Amino acid sequence: MRTLLAFILAYPRRSSIMLAALLVAGLAEGLSLTTLLPLLSTVGGESAESGVGAYIVQNLRAVGIEPSIGVMLLIIVGGMIVRSLLVLLANRQVGFTVAHVATSLRLELIEALLASRWEYYLRQKTGSLANSVATEAYRAATGFEFGANAIAFFLQVVVYAAVAFMISWQATLISLVMGVIFLAVLHRLVEAAGRAGSRQTQLLRSLLSYLTDVLGSVKPLKAMARDNVADAILREQTIQLETAMRKEVISKEALRALQEPMLAALAAAGLYVTIVWLQQTLVSVMVLVFLLTRVLGLLNKTQRRFQQMKAQESAYWALRAAAEEARSASESLTGTKQPSLEHSINVRNVWFNYGAISVFRGLDMQIPVKALTVVVGSSGIGKSTLLDLLCALVRPDRGEILIDGVSLNDIDLRRWRHMIGYVPQDTILLHDSILNNIIIGEPDLTEADAERALRQAGAWGFVAAFPQGIHTVIGERGGRLSGGQRQRIAIARALAHKPCFLILDEPTSALDPDSERVICETLRTLSNNLTLIAVSHQAAVIEAADHLFRLSDGKAILIENKSVPEKKEAIV
Repeated sequence: MRTLLAFILAYPRRSSIMLAALLVAGLAEGLSLTTLLPLLSTVGGESAESGVGAYIVQNLRAVGIEPSIGVMLLIIVGGMIVRSLLVLLANRQVGFTVAHVATSLRLELIEALLASRWEYYLRQKTGSLANSVATEAYRAATGFEFGANAIAFFLQVVVYAAVAFMISWQATLISLVMGVIFLAVLHRLVEAAGRAGSRQTQLLRSLLSYLTDVLGSVKPLKAMARDNVADAILREQTIQLETAMRKEVISKEALRALQEPMLAALAAAGLYVTIVWLQQTLVSVMVLVFLLTRVLGLLNKTQRRFQQMKAQESAYWALRAAAEEARSASESLTGTKQPSLEHSINVRNVWFNYGAISVFRGLDMQIPVKALTVVVGSSGIGKSTLLDLLCALVRPDRGEILIDGVSLNDIDLRRWRHMIGYVPQDTILLHDSILNNIIIGEPDLTEADAERALRQAGAWGFVAAFPQGIHTVIGERGGRLSGGQRQRIAIARALAHKPCFLILDEPTSALDPDSERVICETLRTLSNNLTLIAVSHQAAVIEAADHLFRLSDGKAILIENKSVPEKKEAIV
């Protein structure tokens, strides 16, 4: 019930329309059903001048309607038509809400993740996030649909039970009490389905997270004949998932199988009580048996839908928990000043730790504008961390970073980051056109912006040579391009929005000498108009640098006289 209430409170307007339509539909159906008794009495030649039948006949005549067979049939059919139309309206709202639930949950999680701190984001598993956005959002929305169906069936139970009470409250009460007792006995199967659903949620996250990692490294695994290890782990997790799905299916089918004989027993009990104890007329018995059979059948459907909702609800709560956790790790964006980059970037006495690991201890360095600054140092010394600090993805424990003399803490970080072009070490390209790989869905960027960026990156020559030019699809991870071409596409992507500060993380680490030379020439050209900083181990990048720093012992050493060969060799 907690999940059903959460759905209603989360989407109150749509839920209110749905519930109102279902309620009015139930009333319309109930009014039409009340004419069954006098109708059957008239057809069967029995008197309808006493009891419920008389009450209905009197009310019809009071509003000027003569209760003939034709009139009563019209009332029944009309009530069913109204009820069907209103149920259609309610189901329409359910359909809209199911799509809205899935979309809103996905967007809620994505927005929370993108707004979280970089350190938090790094701890997340890509496969688990993909599972949350795809599978869990769908299962959560399906859970809402099952919950809405349960409400619809329960309202029908109330309507049919109310009409049955008018005929024989004793038989109806006995049947309902017995029905509720049986449902309570079967509730253990509902809980079993809920536990199986929770287990599926956990296993799907784990399986898809591991699968994503395996697929990303399948080539070296196969090359080393170690793919069987990954296969064994995936097989074990898949078997566990199959076991959880079996438990859910078994609990559902067991509930269905046990409900049917119970329904028959309750219908027989109601019939016996009505005929033997209460000595009702044949017409009353026929109507009552019809109504009680419908009541008990709808109760069973209500419980089955509730069971299906229980099996899916864990996905909803897992998604909400993930979004809430991400929101609790949201990035603090308190700065308001407009950034500018006309003079320099100064890193002043910066201390930074990753947990117990000390990275920087009093780091000082100055990055001049419109020049190529290269940072070198051994692996793990903090080169990429320096870039993260410059982007404000992480914050110093002590010290500050000044942009034209203004602390990065006081600057509007969204505006500052919009001034940055970033080229990561691992070039990630989409299985899409060159154009879409550059603009990445940014509505303010055009094909002209992409062409300009490609020319700046020295990539327009080979792009224009393709038969489809900028609209050429480059394959999975840019597989149709060479390493140097992929890197220039990545640089063009970083230049598309006209940044003034270009950051490059190992821009030539995986390139052949010719491609490396072309990239370095491109960087030298770009440094005439942009501020560039690159971290690299490559001699060609170091040779192209205007200013060179070496990170060591948590500090930066400026190599001023790059013309001295031994200094160059020392820092490579």
